[in-house]
Amino acid sequence: MASKAKKKAQGRPTIALNKKASHDYFIEDRYEAGISLQGWEVKSLREGKVQIKESYVTIKEGEAFLFGAHIVPLSTASTHIHTDPIRTRRLLLHRSELNKLIGLVERKGYTLVPTALYWKKGMAKLEIGVAKGKKLHDKRASDKDRDWKREKERLFKHG
Repeated sequence: MASKAKKKAQGRPTIALNKKASHDYFIEDRYEAGISLQGWEVKSLREGKVQIKESYVTIKEGEAFLFGAHIVPLSTASTHIHTDPIRTRRLLLHRSELNKLIGLVERKGYTLVPTALYWKKGMAKLEIGVAKGKKLHDKRASDKDRDWKREKERLFKHG
């Protein structure tokens, strides 16, 4: 009984976040995708040795792929396996979700950006954001809003 309560309290354990995505893009919608990984990559994810800051998602021939995600191989990895830390990884999505994403990217000019990598029921999941790019003045405005919210919280806290 206690183990169920513990699992619910943890929520979703995050492996990596892409904070740069929310700074550079207006994220309008989010999708959850599985990732096709090799064994050494899963071990590295469990150690937290992954970076998705410079990565992006593309759709080729009706399938989604993650480019540029850097998974550092562990030093204890097997010697007979050739590890490629920046290899292209296939994303696992339902056909209806893929069709929606293809329509958004090709017709409406959206960009697919990975926003978070986390565990869900023992499997690695990638959160994909459907995004539009921000202009420089939009970035300045969002920074100004964030600073104002932070200052407002300080004022309320100190009275």
